[in-house]
Amino acid sequence: MADVDARVIYHMTPQAVWDAQRSQPVFTPASLAAEGFIHCTAEPEKLQQVANRFYRDIPGPFIIVCIAAARLDAELRWELVDGHTFPHIFGPLNWEAVERILPFPRQADNWFVLPEELKV
Repeated sequence: MADVDARVIYHMTPQAVWDAQRSQPVFTPASLAAEGFIHCTAEPEKLQQVANRFYRDIPGPFIIVCIAAARLDAELRWELVDGHTFPHIFGPLNWEAVERILPFPRQADNWFVLPEELKV
């Protein structure tokens, strides 16, 4: 992939999980301990697909963490999963790599909708 280090990648998480770790030195979601990496995507549409496939039944607000790949302290690997290439962060997420946080809105039926800033 051309200029992968300049990319922004995206991670979704429940707002409560994010808020609970803001006083910590780094962000360490459960997947890091369970699977050894933090799940991300480089395509907002894929983020929406994953959210609606796996997270619709989880209550509470979610956010999208926009991450500058070039500012990561941990290793970033692009791995093939189900025919798609996804970026995975093999270590905790350092706060300096976070570009911005966006709400991940839902419709009344809990269907996730991309925020306007990420629609193509």
